Amino acid sequence: MMYPFLQLDDGTEIVHSQMQEDGSVKVYIEKADETDGFHNAYCRLPGYQWSDVFGFSETEIEKYQRIIESTAHLILEFSQQGGVENAAGF
Repeated sequence: MMYPFLQLDDGTEIVHSQMQEDGSVKVYIEKADETDGFHNAYCRLPGYQWSDVFGFSETEIEKYQRIIESTAHLILEFSQQGGVENAAGF
């Protein structure tokens, strides 16, 4: 199950999985693209290991890395509570 976390001004969406038994959380980033359909990438927390990067430049991945680093504590918390909406009681 993937839970919505953040939508950036440029339409990029960041979602995350529930916390796995090994304590890791998969963060998925996706952005619509007129040419390619979608650009996407995975980042596994807590180690910030990137995989399956398609369409994003190195500069974009660095930007997303900073965003994820600054919110990782929230992503890890929400991954144990059924996402931000469940944690907030919506």
